[in-house]
Amino acid sequence: MTGKGPEHVLDRLKRPLRDLRISVTDKCNFRCRYCMPEEIFGPDYPFLPQEKLLTFEEMTRLVRIFASLGVKKIRITGGEPLLRRELPTLIGMIRKLEGIEDIALTTNGSLLPKFATQLKAAGLNRVTVSLDSLDDERFGKINGRGFKVRDVLKGIEAAEEAGLGIKINMVVQRGVNDQDILPMARYFREKGHILRFIEFMDVGNSNGWRLEHVVPSREIVKMINTEMPIEPVDPNYYGEVASRYRYKGTDTEIGFISSVTEAFCSTCTRARLSAEGALYTCLFATAGTDLRTPLRQGETDEQLKKRIVDVWHKRKDRYSEERLQNTNALKRKKVEMYHIGG
Repeated sequence: MTGKGPEHVLDRLKRPLRDLRISVTDKCNFRCRYCMPEEIFGPDYPFLPQEKLLTFEEMTRLVRIFASLGVKKIRITGGEPLLRRELPTLIGMIRKLEGIEDIALTTNGSLLPKFATQLKAAGLNRVTVSLDSLDDERFGKINGRGFKVRDVLKGIEAAEEAGLGIKINMVVQRGVNDQDILPMARYFREKGHILRFIEFMDVGNSNGWRLEHVVPSREIVKMINTEMPIEPVDPNYYGEVASRYRYKGTDTEIGFISSVTEAFCSTCTRARLSAEGALYTCLFATAGTDLRTPLRQGETDEQLKKRIVDVWHKRKDRYSEERLQNTNALKRKKVEMYHIGG
């Protein structure tokens, strides 16, 4: 590839390619009900063997190609990405690439006390930590492994001490953890961290999703505003998934990701690279495009770049908008989220 500036590729709906999410492993030490339920992902589940995972060198090469197409932001996901050995090494390799402005990590937080300082030193900018309740009993049931809330809070503290930016994600399910909305808002307002409420989505094929389990963001906004008045804030950038608010009279933000009731497909700029090297253009995709095989068979950067451009030019995914229009009729087999991250 030449040293020219990045190309700008658009899909069929005129959406640019700006973000790449890389799943570095399909394994996780949690068994959250909405992602990897224990009865399916048990001790004998056949996770990917090491040789099928992309190496750090292969990931870095692909990121360089994506950067040449206008990608500026990288998010490392899993599974639980901190289960991938030597992950700070990958962060350091990506940090050196021209055009990459922001590197983030999505994690359950349990391993951050061990790795936060190394990740920051390697060039990680920020972490998004998943936490769905401050109640130990409910949280233990949700994560499927009996992890305590304190395990995650220690990770958040470690990230703060290391100087990483922090956001907290809470997936809200009616009848499961909706009683934790206000306690979570109070706690993280006091801590000064951005908390984002995510509507329960039909990711993968095994989380038992039903529309009546969704708590609409507008309901959560109203609930929080009644106790702690909030006001909208302008988006940071085109394609931002969360609607931003702040508590009145403060700079502390809170966010709402309304992917079921207010789909944001029209501004989605994200591509996803699975743990085994498949390119997906939607969180709810049925199939991906294999990049690992041509990469290992010796294709040049230009050839790989053409593959990626061809996929993006054909992209017309708008699953969440289609689901919103006809929830019951839209049923299809989808890639599991632990393969491509959230």
